Amino acid sequence: MSGRWVHNPIRAIGNNHIVDYPTPSNLTYLWSYGSLAGMMLVVQLVTGIFLAMHYTAHVDRAFASVEHIMRDVNYGWLMRYLHANGASFFFIVVYIHMFRGLYYGSYMKPRQHLWSSGVTIYLLMMATAFIGYVLPWGQMSFWGATVITNLVSAIPGIGQEIVNWVWGGFSVDNPTLNRFYSLHYLLPFVIAGLARVHLILLHQDGSNNPLGICSKVDRVPFYPYFYVKDLLGFIIRMFFYCGFVFFAPNAMGHPDNYILANPMVTPAHIVPEWYFLPFYAILRSIPDKLGGVIAMLAAILSLLTLPFTHGSEIRSPQFRPFFRKFYWRFIACFFLLMYIGACEVTYPFVEVGQISTVFYFGFLLVILPVLGRVEGKMMRAKRLQ
Repeated sequence: MSGRWVHNPIRAIGNNHIVDYPTPSNLTYLWSYGSLAGMMLVVQLVTGIFLAMHYTAHVDRAFASVEHIMRDVNYGWLMRYLHANGASFFFIVVYIHMFRGLYYGSYMKPRQHLWSSGVTIYLLMMATAFIGYVLPWGQMSFWGATVITNLVSAIPGIGQEIVNWVWGGFSVDNPTLNRFYSLHYLLPFVIAGLARVHLILLHQDGSNNPLGICSKVDRVPFYPYFYVKDLLGFIIRMFFYCGFVFFAPNAMGHPDNYILANPMVTPAHIVPEWYFLPFYAILRSIPDKLGGVIAMLAAILSLLTLPFTHGSEIRSPQFRPFFRKFYWRFIACFFLLMYIGACEVTYPFVEVGQISTVFYFGFLLVILPVLGRVEGKMMRAKRLQ
């Protein structure tokens, strides 16, 4: 039996990546959010496939097909609430996973490719979530799609042509819905493939750890030690997840999206889902339309620069007191931008958003690289003493 197990390629892959995978012995529960993100991706794929069986991608029937799923399909309401709330919980898990990586320096060499693949997955998640939010064809779906896709028109010369190509016409209509539906079905499988690449890159250099030391010094098998930790994290996450699904399924949705889309009636306040709000606030903080689009994209793409601009030899924040102070201010700034993104474009929200935007970019593009180099010089000076 042992020979059959070893020579079976599928079982060998599972054994190498799940059972006998050598893991640093000092990992905390914060390291379980990577596996939790993978579990949430599976939940989204399974529920999404089920919903696609009953959804009709047509502007005259999309809203009614969602109501049909909720009212007539056996356990359709459960699948829809699992999928809708699953998107929010997916982003919660991924945000914690990314903030942990940022805090413990998981973007530093030799894990720069691992970090870059994670940011790429995050970008695809945002694209998938945006086009998925359009599919119910409610008021916020229609007007959110209209506002966000119109941003591309800020590109000089070809912007409006690109917008018309995305729309499949001269406004958000049936061709747009069909294209978004196709992409929303396809992109999760692309994300799943990239998640596999992300896992391979992780196991190539090993997991980071709270002390930031070499991961190959003190290691134990993943099973049964960290399997138990991940299982506990999964149970706790499912407790809160199911709490929202069964007792507050619409808490994270916008009430206007339960109204059929009407191109003749504009909502009083158009806002995206909560996980887009920080970047929406950055977009609105720039007076120029093209500048706002560039700033919004740069807010995400700037994460890709961290492995190449950071020069510190120290990973662990336990030995970086100045970094810890700036880091928690950055987290506070991120949540402040999230709050500003849901507010109206009036005083003082615009001004606070602009200040927060400056600090956001300042932390990623200036403070982190400078601190890294200063800490690197201090470390080399101590070695010479």
